[in-house]
Amino acid sequence: MKADAAVQRRLLDLAEVDAELSRVNHRRRTLPELAEITGAEQTVQAKRDALVAVETSLGDLDREVRRQETEIDQVRAREDRDRKLLADGNVGAKQLADLEHELATLQRRQSVLEDDLLELMERREAVDADTNHARVELDKAQSALTDAQGRRDSALADLDSTEAKRVGERELMVKQFPADLLALYERVRGQRGIGAGLLRGRRCGACRIEIDRTTMSKIQSAAADDVVTCDECGAILVRTSESGL
Repeated sequence: MKADAAVQRRLLDLAEVDAELSRVNHRRRTLPELAEITGAEQTVQAKRDALVAVETSLGDLDREVRRQETEIDQVRAREDRDRKLLADGNVGAKQLADLEHELATLQRRQSVLEDDLLELMERREAVDADTNHARVELDKAQSALTDAQGRRDSALADLDSTEAKRVGERELMVKQFPADLLALYERVRGQRGIGAGLLRGRRCGACRIEIDRTTMSKIQSAAADDVVTCDECGAILVRTSESGL
């Protein structure tokens, strides 16, 4: 295959654009924010689970407090009724003794219930503090996630802008090359990632491998418009004044 030496040299410009596009794609896949977001999402989920757990405990305690208060109200109501019966004075001796015994029992029961309620309220206060702390921790985790997502989106926007610019440049560049030369370049690039490289000294600019003396002798004897390729990677070897031929 033959192509004007100047046209071949322009392959280096195309290769540089393609290299930057490859870097953009690699950068897009390996943004540090991606791993950070994954970790932040896991943290948010853990904090959310912790909040749900303490909120559930708080709800259970609230129900227990209401049940205890209801029972205390019932005991007090029963005590009020018994005291009214005693105050009426229309009860017999046996009923009087029963009422007095029941009042004493109700007072003991109320005391126990009130002690239990006090303990429940103390536990609820502690769990309420844990709940508030869990909400703060969840807010912090969500803020960290939002921040990482914002930085990711900003980085992706920059990469998209660079990619769009380079794709536009590439579309103009490829029109400068003969179809057969471009086809060879694209085929090698598709297989090896780099379609052309500068021959500098005895080293291929695409794969960085040093070319043996026999092959170098053949390259030196090739015409300027001959398209030569690297035996190792298949990339088109672009010859310039830097090639030392």
